[in-house]
Amino acid sequence: MDFSGAFTSDNLLFLLEGFYVTLKVAFISIVFSFIIGGLVGTLRFAKIPLLSKVLAVIVELVRNLPLLLIILFTYFALPELGINLSITVSAIVALTIFESAMLAEIVRGGLNSIPKGQMEAARSSGLSYVQALRLIILPQALRRMVPNLVSQFISLLKDTSLAVVIALPELLHNAKIIQAQHPSYVIPIFLIISLMYFVVNYALSLVAKRLELKHA
Repeated sequence: MDFSGAFTSDNLLFLLEGFYVTLKVAFISIVFSFIIGGLVGTLRFAKIPLLSKVLAVIVELVRNLPLLLIILFTYFALPELGINLSITVSAIVALTIFESAMLAEIVRGGLNSIPKGQMEAARSSGLSYVQALRLIILPQALRRMVPNLVSQFISLLKDTSLAVVIALPELLHNAKIIQAQHPSYVIPIFLIISLMYFVVNYALSLVAKRLELKHA
């Protein structure tokens, strides 16, 4: 175990480069999955004939598949269908697909938690269904979803490490390269990457708590 040798400027810079990739992939995946998951969850809540059932099947299918399988499929199987994606794009697509299904259920659950009387009162005041949903139901539901949404975002950030199987140059990938070259660095290197994950995830959890208290 060699702490002084592990924490050289070159090693730390290499880990930071990997962490940048981790954060970039996580951020892009969060944005897309929030948009897609929010739309799917809202459409399921609206109970549109046939469409809601089709979306329910897709969501349940994706939610019950291992994320690792989806990552491997996007990188190794899609090229067989003529769809060639880079390592980074494959990771983003896989994470977005998986997290969209998770977020869709969070959104649907949040919308269902609002008493039905709220929608009825909004409609009776002259608002259309879409207007009532956008102006009355969604703002209330979103406040209730915040803790679960942030928790899912934290999970997504950690799940980026699974993309190491397709050699995404993220934090864990770079850590393994250093460790493979210098086996005595394994403990200090994994301690530092644990700290990196902890700092970001803990910061997100604090943000979630503040938002929850603000809207309580």
